Amino acid sequence: MDTIAANLQEIRAAIAATAGRAGRDPVSVRLVAVSKTHPAEAVTAATEAGQRVFGESRVQESRDKIPACPPGLEWHFIGHLQKNKVRQALPLFSFFHSIDSTALAQAIDRIAGETGKPVEGLLEVNVSGEETKHGFTPDDLRREFAALAKLSHLRIRGLMTMAPYSDNPEDARPVFRALRELRDELQSAHGHPLPELSMGMSGDFVPAIEEGATLVRVGSSIFGARPYPQT
Repeated sequence: MDTIAANLQEIRAAIAATAGRAGRDPVSVRLVAVSKTHPAEAVTAATEAGQRVFGESRVQESRDKIPACPPGLEWHFIGHLQKNKVRQALPLFSFFHSIDSTALAQAIDRIAGETGKPVEGLLEVNVSGEETKHGFTPDDLRREFAALAKLSHLRIRGLMTMAPYSDNPEDARPVFRALRELRDELQSAHGHPLPELSMGMSGDFVPAIEEGATLVRVGSSIFGARPYPQT
């Protein structure tokens, strides 16, 4: 577990250096340690190294894992959330990165209203147009944003995207730039503040930060390869 602490130190240094080169305050970029498929012991090791924000993508795994982790952590849901899992997910997570449809946003808003626990979230945008990715198309989001911004119990805080996989991090830059430009356009058109941009993972967080990311989702560079369960 000492490796986790060393990896975190290295990632934080890279985030700070990248932000500095971009003329940004390193504090403006938050690291979400993606702990999905890793055990509670790995989360504990990361908290001992000062990490407080963690990302999970499966509701059932999180129901078992989160109670076994240290208290007081900030848990973000970063995976595809099915509407029939919203009621189970809301007590576990305070922030949702991957709200990929108006129907899901409305379900979260409704159930959050029933439980009296407002939540914050990001709208996932399929900037690249890949068929395998979830999310609003930019044009669909332009049409639907006004209604989404009016939801009472789901507070839309920004946008999220995933770039296509590539061995070259620079290939992701146009995707990240397009998300930032879409965020700026929506803010200007609707007067709704969207301070958060969740973009960039282990292989491409440097160009993401340079293009304005405020949340970077890093897993394998902290915890190592994911121990996928046998099926």
